[in-house]
Amino acid sequence: MLSSRVLRLVGRRALSTSACLQGHGSVAIPGYSSPKYHDHRAVPLPEVAFLDNLTPELKALKDKEKGQWMSLSAQEKVQLYRIKFNQTYANMNKKSNEWKTALGGTLIFIGLTALIIVWQREHVFGEIPHTLSDEWIAKQTKRMLDMRIDPVEGFSAKWDYAKNEWKK
Repeated sequence: MLSSRVLRLVGRRALSTSACLQGHGSVAIPGYSSPKYHDHRAVPLPEVAFLDNLTPELKALKDKEKGQWMSLSAQEKVQLYRIKFNQTYANMNKKSNEWKTALGGTLIFIGLTALIIVWQREHVFGEIPHTLSDEWIAKQTKRMLDMRIDPVEGFSAKWDYAKNEWKK
């Protein structure tokens, strides 16, 4: 009885696994897994040609390519090159003006940030507290020295009480 249950479970598993394998076989679309053309300086020779579908003129030119190259004109050689590649290596290395756009955008954001900061200083923040004035800081320092704050390694340890000046 136990063996019949095991066989039934194994049979069901085998059946469900085979059904899954057959069901997933049609999921992959061939276009997504095939290599695509991409110009890049690090990979100057792409896996596939730039043009997939050739016109009848280009097909005739490809047939002519199989013969003598001396019979081809310079323009035909360039057309054959453009079938395989979109850009030349020199064109891939040519500098672009994209840096101007990036620099302009960066400067615009820096300018907007500066305007926001100026606006905040004028309208959001209040007056500077009186505790940040030089005379207040001098009074506070004198008071801390008179109270001998942290005399071992801290503030008062750096003050020479005999000479009434900071230690060197």
